[in-house]
Amino acid sequence: MYLSGIDPQTFHVTLANFNRSRTAVAIPCDDWEADESASLKMRLLEGRFLEEMRSSVCSLVDGVTTNPDEFVGWFESLIEWGPGQNHPLFDWLADHASAEEMKWFLTQEAAGEAGFDDLVAYTQVKLPTQAKLECARNYWDEMGRGKTKAMHGPLLEAMVQELQLTPSIETTEWESLALANTMLGLATSRRYTYQSLGALGAIELTAPRRAAKVSRAMQRLKFPRRSRRYFDLHAAIDVFHSRAWIKEIVRPLVSSHPESARFIAEGALMRLSCGQLCYDKYSQHMKLRLPAISRKKSVVTEPVYA
Repeated sequence: MYLSGIDPQTFHVTLANFNRSRTAVAIPCDDWEADESASLKMRLLEGRFLEEMRSSVCSLVDGVTTNPDEFVGWFESLIEWGPGQNHPLFDWLADHASAEEMKWFLTQEAAGEAGFDDLVAYTQVKLPTQAKLECARNYWDEMGRGKTKAMHGPLLEAMVQELQLTPSIETTEWESLALANTMLGLATSRRYTYQSLGALGAIELTAPRRAAKVSRAMQRLKFPRRSRRYFDLHAAIDVFHSRAWIKEIVRPLVSSHPESARFIAEGALMRLSCGQLCYDKYSQHMKLRLPAISRKKSVVTEPVYA
């Protein structure tokens, strides 16, 4: 046990604050060596966390094919059987959640957002040309194709302001923080480049269904139209992003580097498992009586640092 006596909430709040600090724009300081020493300690803890996450999905990754066509089929099938898919939370949000419950959900989601644009930017460093170009196209879309009002990050911030939400690390469930911490850890550690590509691809693949139901809930509750633009956008554009990500990144990498298939699969399953942890926790918080349905149980059902 490398975090003996520290509970998941404490760990992920600490890691999230560290991530916020280390990715912020800064200036040189005299005590930079002390900062680097403290940073190393946190990166080691982050690495152990990510390694245990990898171990938690190994049973679903063992035997994953390295044949490009077959692997693409496996990857695309995650939308049906992957952890967290078809979770009843989203139908409940769409049809039953109150305005207060919906705002709590949106606050959690906003606080746990790692910033897809920055994740892509970190991940694309030194990638092969074809994959790098697709990351660039994806990033350009995230940047609103050069239009400030169409940038995805500010659209999310606009929703927060419009609905007067107050997201903060300290008041966010650890499961949501764990998702963001996982994504940033994968993207900023070069040894996890393939895992990051898999995790980002899994987001593009599975987000449209969830985004559409969140938008439907916001429409039902008569939230201002501009407050749901972020979800309306992702319900549509991520369908095309997913196809391109698989065609231009996943398939070529598995074709040229068959060993990458396992790591891409790990990243996808790590991201989806983190998502299911969030959906289960949100359901518990809102006291949902979830119907007995057939869905994959998350492979990450306990804190991974025990």
